[in-house]
Amino acid sequence: MRNKLTILLSLLLTLLVVGSCGKKNGGDEPKKIAVIISTLNNPWFVVLAETAAEKARALGYEAKIFDSQNNTALETDHFENAIASGFSAVLFNPTDADGSIVNVLKAKEAGVPVFCMDREVNSPEAATSQILSDSYSGCVTIGKYFVQQMNKKGKYVELLGLVGDNNTWARSKGFHSVVDNYPDLKMVAQQSADFDRNKAMEVLESILQANPDITAVFCGNDAMAMGAYQALVAAGLANKVKVFGFDGAQDVVGSIKEGKIVATGMQYPKVMAQTAATFADEYFKGKRDFPKKMPVAVEMVNQQNVSDYLEVAKN
Repeated sequence: MRNKLTILLSLLLTLLVVGSCGKKNGGDEPKKIAVIISTLNNPWFVVLAETAAEKARALGYEAKIFDSQNNTALETDHFENAIASGFSAVLFNPTDADGSIVNVLKAKEAGVPVFCMDREVNSPEAATSQILSDSYSGCVTIGKYFVQQMNKKGKYVELLGLVGDNNTWARSKGFHSVVDNYPDLKMVAQQSADFDRNKAMEVLESILQANPDITAVFCGNDAMAMGAYQALVAAGLANKVKVFGFDGAQDVVGSIKEGKIVATGMQYPKVMAQTAATFADEYFKGKRDFPKKMPVAVEMVNQQNVSDYLEVAKN
């Protein structure tokens, strides 16, 4: 009887030791954070993605970047892979304000918090938090400067971003809330170029054929501003047409310094990315009370203050 008891105690002790070792090893494994980005075909989003991943790693987590290539179907694949592979949080830059909701809800159902960066989804309950540039206010400021630079008159073109992205319309509405009050400022064309440099160049080249007398182009991001400028150079109009952008990308800030681009709105992708990673860290540690939307201010950069932003744009 004593021998049987000794054997049972020995087996129980072994199970306890093995069990505690298993728990220790599992606890030592760092949590994984997925950084799912709308596209890496834009340097601005590369900064957003890499900063988010770097901050997550600095906080002690594994991090992997996924490129959705502006494709909601590919974005869905990334979410499914992230959930199946045991990622504990998603730092997310959506491809579509409506189309991306289902992916965020899928993660939420799986117990995976989602923190949106720069772009939002049209659901107040889907994401744990959304850290967003104040695009509307930023473009109100640009709109006022646009009116001044145009002396309240002239023909202009607007290049829109992705039609499914709320930032596209927030920027456009902010701009028009000012500019539309001046009847001698006439928009002769408004067309999407998907936030893409090459597409913006092609779109503006086409518009210029019918409207060679425009005097300004307002672009919903800096990639399109650079594409528009290239089209104007090719048409011999670079010195006659004023280009306005939005993002604060390094090449555009440099172009403002050189007098090629008139102004842009300086966003802070690193602030948004680092905040999202920090929120994920706080979530893992038990916090649940996050702001549903956290606005990040946008500052206008022009010829007068560009020297103050040269280093900011590099970083």
